[in-house]
Amino acid sequence: MKDLIGSAGTVGGLLLRFFQFTFAFISFCVMVTVPGFSSVTAFCYLVAAMVFQCMWSLAIGLLDGYALLTGRRLQNSLLVSLFVVGDWVTSTMTFAAACSAAGITVLIDNDLHECGPNHCSRFEAAVAMAFLGWITISLSFFFSFWVLASR
Repeated sequence: MKDLIGSAGTVGGLLLRFFQFTFAFISFCVMVTVPGFSSVTAFCYLVAAMVFQCMWSLAIGLLDGYALLTGRRLQNSLLVSLFVVGDWVTSTMTFAAACSAAGITVLIDNDLHECGPNHCSRFEAAVAMAFLGWITISLSFFFSFWVLASR
């Protein structure tokens, strides 16, 4: 079967991993710069999920880069199954963390009206980056799942 544009071991797959890492890293950096973020469990979960997504995306991105440099194909059934499960778990964690952090941000801003001058915009930025990371990891999951299912 011909390689899909975003599947593992392709330039598209490497770009998806790069954007996953970038969005997760930005979300992490924005969230940890907010003083007192650790007092809210949903924000701590978002930070933990973004760290996990950064590690996963960086590891698979390095593997993609190695495959591109050496000309190897990452189409082994066991390896693609690992990508599918890893992307699925990471995608689920990222979506849950982004949704919970978004819910708390809405609660603080709209319902409690206790949003400080800078905090809500930072929370919103971190959540937006988390959702963008979720979109890119979901695309990687669907491409990997398509490759696995078409075998």
